[in-house]
Amino acid sequence: MSTDERTVEAKTPVLSGDGVVGGPASGSVPPVSGGGATAAAGAAVSWHEKAADAGSSGARDSALGGDRRAGAVVSRHGETAGSGGEASNLGAATPMGEGPGGALSGAGARSATWRATLRLFRSEVGLIFRRPRTVAMLVVVAVVPVLCGVAIRIFGADGEALMAQVAGNGLALGYVAFSIMTPLILPLVVAVVAGDALAGEAGLGTLRYLLTAPAGRTRLLGVKFAGIAAFALATSLVIVLAALVTGLLLFPVGPVTLLSGTTVPLLDGLLRIGLITLYVTLGMIALGTLALAVSSFTDAAIGAIVTTVVLVLVSQILAFVPQLDVISPYLLTSWFQRFDGALREPLATGDMGQGVLAFAAYIAIFGSIAWARFTSRDITA
Repeated sequence: MSTDERTVEAKTPVLSGDGVVGGPASGSVPPVSGGGATAAAGAAVSWHEKAADAGSSGARDSALGGDRRAGAVVSRHGETAGSGGEASNLGAATPMGEGPGGALSGAGARSATWRATLRLFRSEVGLIFRRPRTVAMLVVVAVVPVLCGVAIRIFGADGEALMAQVAGNGLALGYVAFSIMTPLILPLVVAVVAGDALAGEAGLGTLRYLLTAPAGRTRLLGVKFAGIAAFALATSLVIVLAALVTGLLLFPVGPVTLLSGTTVPLLDGLLRIGLITLYVTLGMIALGTLALAVSSFTDAAIGAIVTTVVLVLVSQILAFVPQLDVISPYLLTSWFQRFDGALREPLATGDMGQGVLAFAAYIAIFGSIAWARFTSRDITA
């Protein structure tokens, strides 16, 4: 290939199934040997100029559209490109395998990769939690336990054994809140964030700008998954904290009477509520992985969100049909409320353990589907 051909190739970014600009899997300039070093340097400059132009175009599109997300993506792209350039410079200074400098170059490249990934994750989490709709959803999930506690305080337990436990011990309000919210409210909230993870970026036209930088599709997908997991954990923590504070303020707190009738100390009760929180979080991460897989097949975020919510509703309906009990163990929603095993003495580790395995299987299967689709897909938006 001549010097002119390499320069033209470097100036033409193409996002193919490998997620590259100019063809290579890492978004780098094709290697050159011998007297082509000057031409390679020129090609690298042309590539970075093109990437910067793409980022600037994304920022302008974002400004015209009234959405700040593309601007954040451009910033994130710049950080990743900078880290990639640092790693590239280290590798160019001392090739791997040529003396002690080669090992240092490899270590520097790995360090730059981890720093870029961490910055990308911080940016992703910031984008998730700064969005007004995310704040609104967190407020809603915090208000529900408060309303439940106030209603029980004003109107009484009304004969319900579980509500009567709340009236006798405010710590039980956390369990009540999860029991009410896990079937539909929590899945809906998680589906909104997870369904928007890839489809929202593609719909806004910012996904290709993220992939213009040499970040790698697998790493970007991993960051999206980590952001979903962080949101699922934050949502569960908001629920349990709101329930505990409300319970402490409105009801007496002391030793906890479990569903099995056994009374355990207050600290033991708190640890069991924490176990329930982790179980629910893992279930929502599994659901978020399913939504992420759906999101990888479309450019419309609302389509991915609605599809996930419909799947949840259909699964819950199927679980209520006695003739379909044979498929119930394979439905994700069948395991959402198995956390009641934490409120028995001894702990019902059998049911909860099977639930954890089901969640892990869903994460592995739909995570693999999302990876296979995202890493082989041509990005056109």
